[in-house]
Amino acid sequence: MEAQELIDQAREARTERLDRKVALTVALLASFMGVCKVKDHNIVQTMQQAQSDKVDQWAFYQARNLRQEQAHVALLQLRLAAAARPPAEQAGYQAAIAELERLEADQAAKKEAPRRQAMQDAATYEALNRRDDQFDLSDAVLALALSMLAVTTLTRQQWLFRAALVPIVVGVLYGTVAFFGWRIHPAWLAELLS
Repeated sequence: MEAQELIDQAREARTERLDRKVALTVALLASFMGVCKVKDHNIVQTMQQAQSDKVDQWAFYQARNLRQEQAHVALLQLRLAAAARPPAEQAGYQAAIAELERLEADQAAKKEAPRRQAMQDAATYEALNRRDDQFDLSDAVLALALSMLAVTTLTRQQWLFRAALVPIVVGVLYGTVAFFGWRIHPAWLAELLS
């Protein structure tokens, strides 16, 4: 064998090794991204449910609040009307006033539960949104890494494969963080991308 043949064989072996590394990396990333996408989709569904629950609870709160306000207005009207009525009619007015006072107090007490639940649903949504942001960041960075790996295959540049490892590490890190619900969140980056 001539020296040039040996050089060509070594170059071809290096290229084949690079191609195998790229193919294996792409397969692993695609699998990781698929698992993350399933988890992210479930989180998005839970976010939608939390948002719907929050809207429902605020509607219940508003209904209770409206009932309380209506009872209060009716109570004021009855008190004003009772003041102008003769003592013989006062007993009927006082009974109606007492009933409206109970209704007003009942609605005031009952409206707190939906308000608290709406606040809890909003907090649940925000917590899930942070995890969704982590999955989104992972997905975006891994898409960049896959693009770099595709260019690596075309150009056969080892340095580009090494450069692609940076977004791979970041993407896998944020995908793992999101998957397990850890509290690492790049708020500044999520805000920038929103």
